[in-house]
Amino acid sequence: MGHNKSSNVNIRNKKAFFEYEITDKLIAGIQLLGTEIKSIRLGKASLADSYCYFARNEMFVKNLHIAEYDWGTCNNHDARRERKLLLNRKELNKWERKTKETGFTIIPIRLFVTDKGLAKIEIALARGKKHYDKRETLKRNDAKRDMDRMRKF
Repeated sequence: MGHNKSSNVNIRNKKAFFEYEITDKLIAGIQLLGTEIKSIRLGKASLADSYCYFARNEMFVKNLHIAEYDWGTCNNHDARRERKLLLNRKELNKWERKTKETGFTIIPIRLFVTDKGLAKIEIALARGKKHYDKRETLKRNDAKRDMDRMRKF
């Protein structure tokens, strides 16, 4: 049973763009177990409240929820286990420096499956927004929605 080429798994972290100001993005591989990739291909994952951190010169993602695979039997995975991100040393060093110097956080913003069937995660260097920034974002979105409505008439 091969995997389909036209994979349309694209799980987004919608809250991230509201809570954080995104400055830089990067796509990384994730070290997964067999039952995890099967759940992702079914679209059963959530990026809400997940974040990345450094440990032992590696980057890990924490709180990434991948639902247990329905036919996983006793070999099933822990839904919220920490997963290692696959990045090259240069990228790891650059991002680790940025988080230490400037108070940035690294958050996953998108989880998707490539044409080759590999799960990738798009991570972003982000700074938390202040309360008034969030209000500004809401106002901008409301204004854009109103303008789009007016154009339809």
